[in-house]
Amino acid sequence: MQAVVVEDQEAGVAGMRLAERPAPHAAENDVIVRVHASGFTPGELTWPGTWTDRAGRDRTPSIPGHELSGVVEELGYGTTGLTVGQRVLGLADWTRDGTLAELVAVEARNLAPLPADVDHVVAASLPVSGLTAWQGLFVHARLQAGQSVLVHGAAGGVGSVVTQLAREAGAHVVGTGRARDREAALGLGAHEFLDLEREGLAAAGGVDLVFDVIGGDVAIRSAALVRGGGTLVTIAGPPGARPADGRAVFFVVEPDREQLAGLARRVREGRLRTVIGTVVPLAEAPAAFAAPRRAPGKTIVRVGG
Repeated sequence: MQAVVVEDQEAGVAGMRLAERPAPHAAENDVIVRVHASGFTPGELTWPGTWTDRAGRDRTPSIPGHELSGVVEELGYGTTGLTVGQRVLGLADWTRDGTLAELVAVEARNLAPLPADVDHVVAASLPVSGLTAWQGLFVHARLQAGQSVLVHGAAGGVGSVVTQLAREAGAHVVGTGRARDREAALGLGAHEFLDLEREGLAAAGGVDLVFDVIGGDVAIRSAALVRGGGTLVTIAGPPGARPADGRAVFFVVEPDREQLAGLARRVREGRLRTVIGTVVPLAEAPAAFAAPRRAPGKTIVRVGG
């Protein structure tokens, strides 16, 4: 099969190329998916799991990418809940070869059915941003209707989904970003918008939940905005401060079939949309990965189909 491989951690993006690789083997409870579209995270070449397996053994050359949409081609021994020929989307394991390939082996529990009328490119943009938003809001922060949420990067990949889900849940949503993001954030459902380059965070007043994707000083200053009993949720790294009378939570997104299926239904019903920027073929994935400045929205790699 054709796949994008990166030779070793030292070479980084410069060692990334399109190559022929053996087709993956379906282990117990695995599914082989023929990938139609794939997403990647620019920073994943810094993750330990990109270079080693679960036991810490070297697995280079590695295939990056973890988001996928495609069709089930083969079921491993003991696999249940999916069928050959079924459309699926999912989040591949962090410590196995990824989705910038024509075929990928994924644990069945990491995949969810994809409705027939949801495009593969759209579906591939959903797993990381969608699951991150859902888990931050409802698993870690336990958001309730009537609460207020400050969403950093409200027009970005994760923030745009956070904004929509929080609004749907009945929260009052305050988005942040740059001036150019104002209309996009408000269009996604934010009730208010703060331009962080011109307005101070204090203008947000007190909130029940801060969803942070920036980290650093912004996360530290945001902790002071959280009301008693509230939560600062961040995906940028362990927080440098916590609310005086609340919680601070740093988490890494996890695959979840039920959550992902719910997100896909929302996309199908027009209740949720993702922000897609550039769409490139597999052969151009190394250049897209290395691009120093990316277009607004998520880059998606169209693999096949």
